[in-house]
Amino acid sequence: MSTLTMSESVDRGRHRGRRRGVTPAGVLTAVLVLAGLAAGGAVVAQRQGVDLGALVGDVRRRPVPPAAAAVPPASPRAAAPVPLASAAPTAPVLRYPQRGTGTWRTATAQGAVAGRGGQLLRYRVAVEGGIDDVDPERFGRDVAVVLADRRGWTADGRWRLQRVGADAAADFTVLLTTPVTRSELCGDTSDRYTSCRNGDRVVINVARWARGVPDFRGDLGTYRSYVLNHEVGHRLGRGHERCPAAGGPAPVMQQQTLGLHGCRPNAWPMAGGALFTGPPGEYDDPVPAGD
Repeated sequence: MSTLTMSESVDRGRHRGRRRGVTPAGVLTAVLVLAGLAAGGAVVAQRQGVDLGALVGDVRRRPVPPAAAAVPPASPRAAAPVPLASAAPTAPVLRYPQRGTGTWRTATAQGAVAGRGGQLLRYRVAVEGGIDDVDPERFGRDVAVVLADRRGWTADGRWRLQRVGADAAADFTVLLTTPVTRSELCGDTSDRYTSCRNGDRVVINVARWARGVPDFRGDLGTYRSYVLNHEVGHRLGRGHERCPAAGGPAPVMQQQTLGLHGCRPNAWPMAGGALFTGPPGEYDDPVPAGD
């Protein structure tokens, strides 16, 4: 039974108590009827998972007037608001400027080699100045975890990947950039929305790292894994692919940032230990203007 329904029951009882010619026996009968209704309501409430005790605990603590006494009419006033439960803590919003400093803070740690065979490529990780909410060391760890995952590019023995620090030689660099710097590094000043790979630079747009895209339905962790694997896949020589079957997973080299075309979001290059691919090609999806 909802709180509103219980209030209506109490109000109807008070209206009955104000009628003329009601004898004490009649009042007693009304009280017994109300008690029966409340008992029935309690059973329904228990079946529906409602904490009836919490709803009526305040009423039970009030003194009950004598049965023969007339109940004074309630003064018309708005019901007191029910306090809401405290909301669960949410992840902090990642703030960033549209244009950063163009300088870089490079993660210093060196990681283990991921993969058991194939060509070894070393990479470093850096964050553009001005993206103050992202620690380069933490970003470096996040990148390394994705690129070493058993569903990632190192799983089938074609590639090995290792994260290195600022002073070591690297085959490519993963850069977390502001939208304006992204457009400059990628050679496309009209696009401040997507990420890219340009030469040995894997450019991750902080706007997408912070916000994801609508087709991933708020699953930011999966989207971050996808965008890293997609852009690193370009560095490994992979081109764009299309959705192979509606309702199935999208290949990681599909431009999932812009559209799924019947496929489901997928962050990983491997499925069942083998490389999962789609037909080569891309869609003519519009690039959003930005956030």
